[in-house]
Amino acid sequence: MKVVLFCGGLGTRLKEYSGTIPKPMVDIGYRPIMWHLMKYYAHYGHKDFILCLGYKGDYIKNYFLNYDECLSNDFVMSNGGREIRLYGSDIEDWTITFVDTGLHGNIGHRLKAVEKYLDGEEVFMANYTDGLSDLPLPHYLDCFYQSDKIAGLVTVKPSLSFHVVKMGAGNAVSSIEPVQQSDLWINAGFFVFKKAIFDYMRAGEELVLEPFARLIAEDQLMAYRHEGFFTGMDTFKEKQLFDDLYNAGKMPWAVWQNQPETGRDLPATAAHHNHSSNGHSNLLSYHRRPIGSRY
Repeated sequence: MKVVLFCGGLGTRLKEYSGTIPKPMVDIGYRPIMWHLMKYYAHYGHKDFILCLGYKGDYIKNYFLNYDECLSNDFVMSNGGREIRLYGSDIEDWTITFVDTGLHGNIGHRLKAVEKYLDGEEVFMANYTDGLSDLPLPHYLDCFYQSDKIAGLVTVKPSLSFHVVKMGAGNAVSSIEPVQQSDLWINAGFFVFKKAIFDYMRAGEELVLEPFARLIAEDQLMAYRHEGFFTGMDTFKEKQLFDDLYNAGKMPWAVWQNQPETGRDLPATAAHHNHSSNGHSNLLSYHRRPIGSRY
């Protein structure tokens, strides 16, 4: 199943970093947040990605064109550094489509711009590419198929610390409680769509506004409540949280470290092909290309 990643926004709320690099390329440890997200999907067998590029899209292209497996895998170096033998691989079996979707387009525009690259895909996933989670993806997909809806999204509790105030007649306060204890849920940006989603979209519309309103009116949008880990990277404080978790070796989103790779794509009841690959050889050997070479 293909995964559409929205990675073309300006990232103005994280200006400490996004002024020089695109927001999805802000690092957590050795790798950018979008790599961690792609690694999450790949763990469950979804390794065909479409990147909706915009702001500093060249930065993202160059990152993958010059991808260095050695940064996040054990390896043996010999012959003066001219030969590298890897004990693992991150992206060997990934397929990545790079699409320029414009500098100022909203999410709806970017999704519409990659429609032609989803030809033949009856179901696909999409993500804002600015948050990480330990979401049980196979269960989420099971619930989506059982719902028989056109679109699904993951909802989570807000991570911010503020109080929700409820008021009655005459603006009298009827209750006040921490947001985490309220019944407030927010969109985490983990979507799954049937191809029919494009029938509900119009030019210039934001995805979660007018198109989702049409889906709701026809009872075609389902929500999956996730009470586990989710954190977005919208602020410098949240960037620090990710760094602290990484440095402490406590990364709930790193399911590839905590679970065996399932390679699972779709429920057994769905008549689709599974494009996953289970594992790699223990030792991969290659000769290092000259610095600056793209091939």
